[in-house]
Amino acid sequence: MPRSWLAALLTAALCSGLLLAAETAHAQAPAAAAAAPDLAQRVADLEAYVTNGSPKALNTAGPGHNAWMMTSTALVLFMTLPGLALFYGGLVRRKNVLSVLAQCLGCAGMVTILWYVVGYSLTFAPGAPLLGGSRFAFLHGVSSAPNPDYAAWVSQNVLAMYQLMFAIITPALIVGAIAERMKYTAVMAFLFGWMLVVYFPLAHMVWGIDGLMNGVWNAKASIRAIDFAGGTVVHMSSGWSALILCLILGKRRGFGQRAFLPHSLTLTMVGTGMLWVGWYGFNAGSAVAADGIAANAFTATTLATAVASAVWPLLEWLTRGKPTVLGFCSGAVAGLVVITPGAGFVSPTGAVIIGVLAGLVPYLACTKLKAIFKYDDALDTFGVHGVGGTMGALLTGFFATAEANPNLKTNLAALVGKTLWLEQLKAMAVTMALAIGGTVLLAYLVKATIGLRPDTEVEEAGLDVFDHGEAGYHMDEAGG
Repeated sequence: MPRSWLAALLTAALCSGLLLAAETAHAQAPAAAAAAPDLAQRVADLEAYVTNGSPKALNTAGPGHNAWMMTSTALVLFMTLPGLALFYGGLVRRKNVLSVLAQCLGCAGMVTILWYVVGYSLTFAPGAPLLGGSRFAFLHGVSSAPNPDYAAWVSQNVLAMYQLMFAIITPALIVGAIAERMKYTAVMAFLFGWMLVVYFPLAHMVWGIDGLMNGVWNAKASIRAIDFAGGTVVHMSSGWSALILCLILGKRRGFGQRAFLPHSLTLTMVGTGMLWVGWYGFNAGSAVAADGIAANAFTATTLATAVASAVWPLLEWLTRGKPTVLGFCSGAVAGLVVITPGAGFVSPTGAVIIGVLAGLVPYLACTKLKAIFKYDDALDTFGVHGVGGTMGALLTGFFATAEANPNLKTNLAALVGKTLWLEQLKAMAVTMALAIGGTVLLAYLVKATIGLRPDTEVEEAGLDVFDHGEAGYHMDEAGG
């Protein structure tokens, strides 16, 4: 057969095959179109990913948002271990440094177990306005797929771990008020009950999709308040509980009769730096996305913290003649606390004003209020977190703006810039009632069963050896 005829035959066969494939594809096109998203849907989902919007067809975590949230999770854990542990550890006397470190570590372990068993479910599963349900108990069904109730592009297991870090640091804050005089067993027993009675219900009310006080996302919320990263949930709850617990516990032996000096402000300064760095995960991470709202929270956090860290020592300079390192550290933490509820809701100018007030009001609470009423808030948990968190929740109601966070237009357009602060007052009242009532109940229950304080001789010798059989320093060795 001539080559020309062979080529013609092969060409005809190829054309017939292509025609048959085209006809088959045409016949199958409607079914394929029905089964898979079309190009317009795919482009819309891509745009939704970039803008952190709701997808139409995709149900998968986005790598960028997931990466930011895993980083934020590590940063928030860094705030407790070792940030808060070192901040508190440096402020106590040398004989009690290990007790404070152990209490922070103990919170991490105990709260994680609670969170896995029931805590995450009671906080974030749908249930009732006051408390979540049991759907996510033992993290059942909590997979790498997103939970669209909270984040369209972040794995639910990542969200669960992120919120776990909030649950860890909140009870650890209480440790500062009762440092140096409460047994380790009593601390752990009290905080175990406190998580169940106070934290889980309050966190659900504020952040749960059907929560009583979730004004941003729950259109049926009875109290239409806002709390971006934990002004009520974290700082008010721990701060007011800390005050009540230290009053029930009583003063340290010798309080008011001799000076109780920090054994290492160097450690406190290092811990402050770690808290500041970790707080970007705390505040900017609360956007639950790497988006413009996270960027706003990042900016507001920086401004408020820096301003407060300058105002507090300036006040010391004016009233006492010298700015102290402890003043710089206290001011920075106060700024972080007060900006927390409004970080993702306020403008840069609002953040600066909040920073000024954060340096002023907690300073007065720690230096004047405590002196007037003579309560032994050992490391000023109430002065910074209780007073600061309460003020921050209220200021958020005044300074929140939809220009910083368009989500405020969803259910709160009629309140923002007008009467939102009244809703904040309601949320503050509920928080105080729950924290104070729960603390009184639990403190007296623990006192009646295992006791709160060690013997006088043990307290004078220090809790490190009594509770843990160890000493933080061996000054008679290594040339000490």
